[in-house]
Amino acid sequence: MTLSIIKPGLLTTIQDLGRSGFQKHGVIMSGAMDSRSLRLANLLVGNEESEAALEITLVGPSIKFEQDALIAIAGGDLSPSINQHPVPMYRQIYVRKNSVLSFGPVKSGCRSYLAVSGGFLVEKVLGSKSTYLRANLGGYKGRPIQTGDVLAVGEGLLKDQIRKEDGPSGFIANQWAISTRFYKRKDPTIRVIAGPHFEQFSECSQKAFFQQPFRVTPKSDRMGYRLSGASLTLKKPLELVSEAVHFGTIQVPPDGNPIVLLADRQTIGGYPKMLKLWQ
Repeated sequence: MTLSIIKPGLLTTIQDLGRSGFQKHGVIMSGAMDSRSLRLANLLVGNEESEAALEITLVGPSIKFEQDALIAIAGGDLSPSINQHPVPMYRQIYVRKNSVLSFGPVKSGCRSYLAVSGGFLVEKVLGSKSTYLRANLGGYKGRPIQTGDVLAVGEGLLKDQIRKEDGPSGFIANQWAISTRFYKRKDPTIRVIAGPHFEQFSECSQKAFFQQPFRVTPKSDRMGYRLSGASLTLKKPLELVSEAVHFGTIQVPPDGNPIVLLADRQTIGGYPKMLKLWQ
């Protein structure tokens, strides 16, 4: 089964749960920015939760299904539609041959995940299908998808269970869905734990991080969210040896603006590690 890319969107890549076990060799882990949504989308279509899906950022692609397919969409709500009919999220969706999936305005979140039953047939590199753009590694030719690309999909585990009724919109959505009320809230709380150097920051900086607003700057990417706000300072200069960093590590460089390390983070870092996102 194949999918044809009509429009690629802003940044659409193939991602799974990342390249585990190779950071000690300097290999970036990569993987989905929102692993929970990727897992949910995969489970909905009968894939292993670690299977690769399309990670869609802000502006979604237009995709033509060359054969019937079973899909699910999870994560940020980018107004998905099939043949210009709105598509529900967090549900199994049976898509008819020649139907076109597209996306509209962002209603919530930043990234959405499209899983297709059977998974994307791309070669694994160091045990993962994830795309790492800086090294042109993994995914589909090591790059974001482009207009004219044809993505192959394996045989789905639910092939014999797909409903066969005709739908006027080119798709049929299952009646049941996964509830998101336990982790998707209008005013989410971001929880953190103290990092190894938290006590080395001034008391004013410790309070400022939790009491003052911070903004994600345009310099942010899959490597990390660069924040602007109150400048965070140490009690006294530190000389640190670079050591391993993890998803959600919050480092503070000399300019005092914290960086939240994400999926494409470096393997080691030498800036003070003030906090760690709780996951």
